Amino acid sequence: MQTLKNDGNLQQKDLESRGREHITLVFSLRDEAFGLDVNYVREIVRVPPFITRVPNSPGYIRGVINLRGSIVPVFDMELKIGMVQKELTDEARIVVVSWNEILFGIIVDSVREVCTIYDAQIESAAQINTSMDRKYILGVAKHEDGRLIVLLDLAVLFEIDSILDEEASGS
Repeated sequence: MQTLKNDGNLQQKDLESRGREHITLVFSLRDEAFGLDVNYVREIVRVPPFITRVPNSPGYIRGVINLRGSIVPVFDMELKIGMVQKELTDEARIVVVSWNEILFGIIVDSVREVCTIYDAQIESAAQINTSMDRKYILGVAKHEDGRLIVLLDLAVLFEIDSILDEEASGS
C-alpha cells in the first residue's frame, strides 16, 4: 500500500517538473513540423477547388473562401514564412483559426496530429538556426518521439494586433 502512495507522489512530481501542458495542432509544410495552440483552431477543411483572389493583396494572401456564409481570408503559410510556394496536394488543408474574434484560414501541406507538449519540452526560439524570422516563433518543442515541432506565434505572424488597432481606429 505504501508503494502505491509513493508512486502517486512520484507521478505528481514528474507532472510538476514538466510544467504547463499545451494541446497543440501539428501540421506540416515541406516535411517540417509546425504547431499552434489548438484553442485557436476553429476547424480544419479541405482546400476548395478555387479560392477567390483579392486584388492588390499581399502575395501571401491566397484570397477568400465562403465558409458556410462567412467570408474567410486564406493565408499561404509557406509564402508568409519565406518558403517557395508549391502545388497543393490532396492532403493540403485549410486550418481555420479564430484569434480575438478574427476568423482566417491558413493553408498547410497536411495536418498530422493533436498532441500534448509540456513547458519542459520547449526550447527558446533564440537557439534556432533558421532563415525564418524568429519573431514568428514561440519556441521549438522536442516531441517524445524525437521530432522537433516549431511552435508559431500566429498573432505576430499575421500581424493580428495591427489589424485590430486599425479596426479600432476606424482606418
